[in-house]
Amino acid sequence: MAMALTITALAQDEPAVINPFNGSWTTSSKPALTINEQLYNNWSSSGNSQIAATASFFGNYKYTHARFVWDNVADLAYGYAWQDLDNDTVGGRFESRRKSIDKIDLTSSLSFKAFKDWGANFTANFKSQFDNGYEYNGFGPAAEASKVLVSGFMAPAYLTTALSFEHKRDNWSVSLSFLTGKTTFVTNDSLISVGKNYGVIQPDDFDAADPATFRHAYFALGSYVKLFYLKKDILPRLDLYARAEFFYDYKKPGNMAWNADPTVMATESKYTLSNGTDTWERLSGMNWLQKRMFETDIDFELKLDYRLSNHIAANFALNLKYDTDFSGMGRWGHWQIYQMAGIQIFFDIKTPKN
Repeated sequence: MAMALTITALAQDEPAVINPFNGSWTTSSKPALTINEQLYNNWSSSGNSQIAATASFFGNYKYTHARFVWDNVADLAYGYAWQDLDNDTVGGRFESRRKSIDKIDLTSSLSFKAFKDWGANFTANFKSQFDNGYEYNGFGPAAEASKVLVSGFMAPAYLTTALSFEHKRDNWSVSLSFLTGKTTFVTNDSLISVGKNYGVIQPDDFDAADPATFRHAYFALGSYVKLFYLKKDILPRLDLYARAEFFYDYKKPGNMAWNADPTVMATESKYTLSNGTDTWERLSGMNWLQKRMFETDIDFELKLDYRLSNHIAANFALNLKYDTDFSGMGRWGHWQIYQMAGIQIFFDIKTPKN
């Protein structure tokens, strides 16, 4: 037996009555709950029973004034999956328990129009996760027993504030900032003690046995570029959302300790190489452009929604991240990849006009 159910409630307000300050609110909220269940019992084709549940919320709250626009976005998601690997009592029922998605992404943006489609923009963005994240080795009970903590709430977390120039059209915008602050938080001492600092650089006299010496935040000042595109019905019934962000830390070259002598770089760099195929010799041999690209953080997100009918839609999501502070040079290097595709059953519930 297999079952998949998604419940989505959409709440959308039309622009409210113009207030004395000549502005109006437009809001939309999209809470959703997705539950998937599959059960196999003495099934000749075989299969693993599993249950998965995902809760998500996407809200957009915009205040439009003749002189400025205040835009607020909340993008939250948390999902868990339970899988019965052996379909018997060995290790217990549904012995494999893993997170499927965990996301906190809050953005507040204040835009002022200056000339035609150009303006100034101040943006604050906060990213983190709700729960602990683990690295697993092996299968079944052995994997659960050997899991290693790699992340958690506020470990890491990122607060980005940017004062930028903005070029904005109906469906897309480009923001460029040369004065951007990005603060990275890691509040879990057990992660810091094993070297999972996520770019929160520790003092030279760092003592892994003494949490009193740990630093829990790192402030980076750099350049920031954001490309944004959102358009409904790019084709009949097909909506597209795309976002690309680039951040460059002005202190990164010093933190990397670029040096022609790889032995010096290996001892002075704030970064370490682990279980990968890259070497300090290769890194030190990069040209100027390759080094700058290596140091730049990238966050790209793409979402496609195709409405098959009034209550059924197909969804696709892809999120790519590149950050040299995330990990060593493993198989995928510093790239992080998340991809999702599925079918959604939803119900449209709109609030009445004010």
